Amino acid sequence: MDLKKMIQITLVTGIALVAISCNNGQKQKAADGLLLQDVTLIDGNGGKPQIHTDILLQGDSIAVIGQNLDTTNMKILDLNGKTIMPALISDHVHIGSLKGTANKAEYYTEGNIRTQLNKYQDYGVLNIMVMGSDRPLLFEKGIRDRSVAGNYPGARLHSAAYGFGVPKGAPPIEFAMDYVYRPEKPEQVAAQMDSLTKLKPDFVKIWIDDFGGKYKKMDPAIYKEIILQAHQRNLRVAAHAYYLSDARQLVVDGVDVIGHSIRDNVIDDALVQQIKAKGVTYIPTLSLDEFAYIYARKPEWINDPFFKASLQPGVYEMITSEKYQNDLKNAPNYATNIKAFETALKNLKKLYDAGVLIAMGTDSGAMPLRAQGFSEHLELELMVQAGLTPLQAITVATKNAARVLLIDKEFGTIEKGKTADLLILNGNPVSDIKQTRSIYAVYKAGKEVSRGPIK
Repeated sequence: MDLKKMIQITLVTGIALVAISCNNGQKQKAADGLLLQDVTLIDGNGGKPQIHTDILLQGDSIAVIGQNLDTTNMKILDLNGKTIMPALISDHVHIGSLKGTANKAEYYTEGNIRTQLNKYQDYGVLNIMVMGSDRPLLFEKGIRDRSVAGNYPGARLHSAAYGFGVPKGAPPIEFAMDYVYRPEKPEQVAAQMDSLTKLKPDFVKIWIDDFGGKYKKMDPAIYKEIILQAHQRNLRVAAHAYYLSDARQLVVDGVDVIGHSIRDNVIDDALVQQIKAKGVTYIPTLSLDEFAYIYARKPEWINDPFFKASLQPGVYEMITSEKYQNDLKNAPNYATNIKAFETALKNLKKLYDAGVLIAMGTDSGAMPLRAQGFSEHLELELMVQAGLTPLQAITVATKNAARVLLIDKEFGTIEKGKTADLLILNGNPVSDIKQTRSIYAVYKAGKEVSRGPIK
């Protein structure tokens, strides 16, 4: 064989070896990832849990779900006995102005926002919707945009920016609500809506309630105009409501979300069918109504470290004091609050059974009593108390909540290609919904970010 031919053969062989090496490298790179091995999987779709399941995470996403997956080149995390479910999503919270035993405008700082976003994350809540109580800082510093993009610590923050309330009425201005629009007549709404639209809110929040008779209610002509102007700008409207009569009018006027339970009466069948036919979402916020009276009864979770870790400094001492508990018992609205909670449970079950879209929200952070993070786990328990199964409650708090935020293509269920926002539990909430509190780890976009709130 002459020298020229030998050189040609050597070159061809070398090129082939390089190509094989490159291809092997590509295969190895594609296979690399974190394998969560041998778990019980609750995927958020409502079906029966899948046992002895493997979940392969690559980058920030779920790459493969199956059994006995190939472990070559994998980092393996043996999770035998553990349960994995989607991270929780809360479609009605408030954040930033809560500190200690009060909500004040001056508490709304970036440091406080970060702390509270991290708290939600510790509790496995990785997307939150702040319903109309945000302030300019959030937008001026780009916090909302960075957070939604995943480039900010803690739970992702979605915002309704500044809501619409009543002059000298709800929401109470002393609760850091001085950036709420308060139109005195319908003609003012369009300009205010133009101002709000510049902030690109996920929702328009309206407070129409009288807060137990303390304030004047919003004029129906005004909230009808708010809904009209919002829809003209492709914005959805979420209403803070309490009374059945108001809910009936809101549905007629085209509201998109009823942001609290109807609590004065059981919803009639005709309204149930209207709500369903118009595609209105219902967010029951049951924990809010239990918090309104339950501390007088010393609930079984009052000394649970999982609950206590969620509280601001000084709140535990306040709610366990004899004076506070006696004041609750002796308050003129104590019996009314208990009845309101019981009515809320009935309405949730009735609407759920009728096929109305139910999503989780809690109003946590609006008051010190409504503990951020813990409220979301309590809400699951209360939904089960209302008659939902644990799997149904979990779907409400994951898949449904993501759907309402229009983020369900990426979040809310554990499926191939979706972002790996996961809650890994020591127990199984199918047998006991309170096992969502047995947090082993929280994964945000494929990375472990917390071992739960109890340090």
